[in-house]
Amino acid sequence: MAKRGKKYQQAAAHINPELEYSLEEACDLVKKTSVTKFDASVDIDIRLGVDPRHADQMVRGTVSLPHGTGKEVRVLALVNPAKQDEAREAGADHVGLDEYIEQIEGGWADIDVIIATPDVMGKLGKLGRFLGPRGLMPNPKSGTVTMDVGAAVKQVKAGQIDFRVDKAGILHTAIGKASFNSDALKENAEAFLQTVMKLKPSSAKGTYVKSVYMSTTMGPSIPISRTAVTSLN
Repeated sequence: MAKRGKKYQQAAAHINPELEYSLEEACDLVKKTSVTKFDASVDIDIRLGVDPRHADQMVRGTVSLPHGTGKEVRVLALVNPAKQDEAREAGADHVGLDEYIEQIEGGWADIDVIIATPDVMGKLGKLGRFLGPRGLMPNPKSGTVTMDVGAAVKQVKAGQIDFRVDKAGILHTAIGKASFNSDALKENAEAFLQTVMKLKPSSAKGTYVKSVYMSTTMGPSIPISRTAVTSLN
């Protein structure tokens, strides 16, 4: 394993690996352990006791973070002309249909979220191989396939995030920036974790939350007490 840099080692010295921290303690600590010159993202990783290979154990959802993510979210609205003004007025960065489908097929993906109306999804099927691996394919479950385009755009811009457990049973998402104050990070983390707890599949047996960690981009991981998470349910 490559030796960690001096900044990383200094940051890691703040963390006692023998302890599991409360959510409040972790939010204070994560600000002290940022090692980048830029405003790093604050991430949460949760290992769940689910098997995502079974459809009835897939954990996926959306949550509106009270303080947003701190990141400017670039939104593409793929809609017919009748909905395009609504999308623009709501703040979509790119609005159109056929011309953007061609751009995506050509490799363009300079966006964070795509919102589409149900009537255009037939055209988007061929984009699955481009958008699927990037997590950009619109989906009704995440609220990105809807006739209420304006509301969907505003929600995403205001800090609504979409999350999905990966093949290893891990949820990874950003809940803010290192520049956020501790209270804002804690409230964002609570909103996300409460949503995850509510999404526990009835078919999942045994321990649902196996481990929880908080970290900044390239920073050391802070273990969070599972009790602090499960009590949010």
